[in-house]
Amino acid sequence: MPSCQNCQKQWSWKQMVRKMFTLDTGMICPHCGKKQFLTTASKKRAGLLNFLTPLVMLFGVLFDLPLSIILTLIVTSGIVVFAVYPFLVEFTDEEQALW
Repeated sequence: MPSCQNCQKQWSWKQMVRKMFTLDTGMICPHCGKKQFLTTASKKRAGLLNFLTPLVMLFGVLFDLPLSIILTLIVTSGIVVFAVYPFLVEFTDEEQALW
């Protein structure tokens, strides 16, 4: 789980999942109130993780799987993304470019 670069307190899984849905590039630390940004490596890992669900859809269509199995795989991949994402995040005090 990521830690705030300012106060060094670790964020909980629940706090990270809640913050996943913000559109702002920075996330406010729930402990000290300072803005934290994702590192470049975290952004790249999250981008790769986001390909999981479309890849599952493509897999289902290519192998002509029944719709019920495709939907089950899509829901399962979505759950995996939500469960794993908070563990892949690292923070920094300043915003970094993607490249």
